[in-house]
Amino acid sequence: MDIINPSGKQVIRVERELCGKTLTLEVNRVGFRSTASVLVSYGDTVVLGSVVVGKRPVVQDFFPLSVDYEEKFYAAGKISGSKFIKREGKPADEAVLVGRLIDRPIRPLFPKGYRQEVQVVTTVLSMDPSFRPDMVAMIAASSALMLSGTPFDGPVAGLRIGRVDGEFKAFLSPEERERSMMDLVVACKDGKVMMVEAGADEVPEAMIIEAMHWAVKNVQPALDAQRELAELVQPEAQEYELVLPDEGVQEKAESWYKAHAGDQVRGNVLERQSVIEQLKEEMHAEFAPELGEGETEEEKIADYDERLKGEYDQAFDLAVHHEVRRGIVEDGVRPDGRELNEVRPLSSQVGILPRTHGSSLFTRGLTQAMNIVTLAPLSFAQVVDTMEVTDGKRRYMHHYNAPSYTVGEPGRIGSPGRREIGHGYLAERALLPMLPSEEDFPYAIRSVTEIMSQNGSTSMAATCSSCMALMDAGVPIKRPVSGVAMGLMMNVPAGDEITADDIDKAYVLTDLMDAEDFAGDMDFKVTGTTEGVTALQMDMKVHGLPVEILERAIEQSREGRMHILEHMLSVIPEPRKEISVYAPRIEKLMVNPDKIGAIIGKGGETINKITSETGAMVDIADDGLVTISGENEAIAQALEWIRGLVEEPEVGKVYDGTVATIKDFGAFVTILPGVDGMLHVSQISDKRIENVSDVLKVGQKVRVKLVAIDDRGRLSLSMRNVE
Repeated sequence: MDIINPSGKQVIRVERELCGKTLTLEVNRVGFRSTASVLVSYGDTVVLGSVVVGKRPVVQDFFPLSVDYEEKFYAAGKISGSKFIKREGKPADEAVLVGRLIDRPIRPLFPKGYRQEVQVVTTVLSMDPSFRPDMVAMIAASSALMLSGTPFDGPVAGLRIGRVDGEFKAFLSPEERERSMMDLVVACKDGKVMMVEAGADEVPEAMIIEAMHWAVKNVQPALDAQRELAELVQPEAQEYELVLPDEGVQEKAESWYKAHAGDQVRGNVLERQSVIEQLKEEMHAEFAPELGEGETEEEKIADYDERLKGEYDQAFDLAVHHEVRRGIVEDGVRPDGRELNEVRPLSSQVGILPRTHGSSLFTRGLTQAMNIVTLAPLSFAQVVDTMEVTDGKRRYMHHYNAPSYTVGEPGRIGSPGRREIGHGYLAERALLPMLPSEEDFPYAIRSVTEIMSQNGSTSMAATCSSCMALMDAGVPIKRPVSGVAMGLMMNVPAGDEITADDIDKAYVLTDLMDAEDFAGDMDFKVTGTTEGVTALQMDMKVHGLPVEILERAIEQSREGRMHILEHMLSVIPEPRKEISVYAPRIEKLMVNPDKIGAIIGKGGETINKITSETGAMVDIADDGLVTISGENEAIAQALEWIRGLVEEPEVGKVYDGTVATIKDFGAFVTILPGVDGMLHVSQISDKRIENVSDVLKVGQKVRVKLVAIDDRGRLSLSMRNVE
C-alpha cells in the first residue's frame, strides 16, 4: 500500500538486484525539509542520503561542496567504549576517509564555475555487520544529488571489491576481507571509472585492471536504479549562474600571457613560479584604469575593482593551465622540461636526526618529505572504537603534516584536516602489507611525515620517506616500497565524451607536479614493491575514463616506481640489523593461552608484582604473545619469572620444589607455580622411612625429579638418585 507522508507526497520506491542482494531506494518517507533525501537499504544496512543546496552563489574562488559520512554507534547496536563520552562527536579518521571516498567521484561532476553551496550528509542508521556500509552511503549521496535539481552529471556508484578463492566479489564479509589479497574501491559512471582506491598485498597490475572491468560491469544495477528514481520523481531543475571569467576578459588574458610568457616559464620551477607571479602583476598594471591625478602605480592597482581583478586572476590562471596542456599535447614539453615518463631529480638521506629511532629525508624536485619513526611496546598501539570496529588495535600509524609554509604561504596551524588524514592513510596502506608480524617484531610503530616543501605528489614522497625511515629504524620490512603519482592530459575537446578509441590522444605523465596537476585530467598515485602493487588512489577531473586508458597509466607507473626504488636502495639497501640504542628493548614469549591467568593473577596481583619488582613493562595478547620491555636486566628478571609461571612439567627434569603438605604415604611438593606432584614415601630415600614428618617439613626446599605423568595428569616425583 502506498504511504502518504505529512507533506502529502507519495512514497516512491525503486528496487534492483545488486551483487546478490536487493538494493532499495526510497523517497518521501523522511527528510521533508532537505532539498533532497533518499533512504537506501541493502541487506540490513540502511543509509540516509541528504542534500541541502544554498539559495545563492557564494563569493569565493572554489566550489563549496561538503560531503560528510556520519557513523552512528546505534546502527551497529553499540554504545561508545569511551568511559567519559557516549555521544558521537568528532568523526573518527575512518569516517573522514569514507567522506573523502564519496566526495572524490562526485565533485568533478559539477560544472566549472558552479558556486552554490552544496552539503551532502550520509547517515548510517542501521549496519549489517556482514559487509561495510560505505558503498551504500555512496549510492545514497549520488541518489540524493540526482533529485536535488543541481547540475550534477550523475549518477555514480561504487563497489568495494576483494578477491576470494580466485574470484572477484563485492560486499565482502569481515572474514572474507581477511582472506582477500586486495581491498579495491571502484566508483563508476556510464561504463567508465571515476575513482579508484585500493590497498593490496603485492597484487599484479593486471589483476587491478581486471577488477576495474569487473566493477564497471557489476555496478550497473545501482546506476539504473538511480536513473529510474529520478525519472519517477522528476525533480525541478534549480536556476544557477556559473561564476566564470567574461569571454572578453579570458581572451585578453590568454593573448596577454601568450605574448609575454615565452620560454621564461619553462625550466627551473622556482624561477617559473616567480615569473608567473610577476607576469600576473604586470597584466593587472596594464589592464587597470588609468592613473588618477597624483596617484602612484601601487595605488592604482590597490584601487583596481576587486571583482574585475578577481576575473582577471581567474582568467590568467586558466591561461597558464591551457598553456601547460598545449605544451604537453602539442610539443611534448612539460613545464620543467622533462620527458613525459621522466622522474624529477632525486636526493635522499637517512639517520639525519640523532635521537630519533629512525629518520629520513626524501627529496624529489621541489617536493621534500622528512619522516621520523618511533618504536614502542605493543601497549602503545592505538585503540580503534568505531561503529564498525570494537576493541580494534592499530599497531602501525602513519601521520602526515603539511603546514602552509611548505607552499610559501602564511596560514593557521591547527589539527589535521581531511587532506592530511587522507594522505597519511594512503602512505600507511602502502607500507602495511610489508611490515613484520607482531610475533617477529613486537613493537608499536608510529611513522610521522613532516612535509618540508610541496610541489606535487607529497603523499608518494611520504610513502618513500616512511619506507626509508622504517629501514633506518631497523624494522625488518619484507620488501621496500616506493610510490609515484601519474598524471594525464587528454587531447580531446573540452566536454567531449572520452572513449577507449581515444587512447592515442592520452598523454600520461610520470611524477606529477603541481602545475600539471592543476591543468590535467587525472591524479593517479601508485605504490608497490618489485613484486606488485600495495596501494593506489585515483581521482578524476573529467567525467570518467575507460579502463583501457587507466591500464596504460598503471603500466607506465611501474617504470617510475622502479626508478625511485633504485634510488632509495642506493641510500639504504636493507633494514639495519639492530634498532636504535634509544629505542626500547623488547623480548617476546609465546605461552599457552590457558596460562595467561597465571601471569595476570587474581585481580592482576601477579602481573602488577612482576612490573613493580622488576621495573619491566609486560603486555599480554589474547593469543598468548607476551612482550616485555624495559632495561636489559629488568627484562631478564621478568622473563625468568614469567617462564616459571607458565612452564609445563617435563618428565625426567629435576626441579627445586617446596614441600606443600605431608601425608602418611608421602608428601605433595610444588615444583612450578600452581603445579604439585606426589612424592611417595618410597621415593624419598634409598633407606626405609617410618614417618615422613621425620624427614620432611612443610615449606622445606627439596630437589626432585619428575618421573611420570599418568593419563589423568597426576605427577609422580622422586628424590632418589637426584644430584
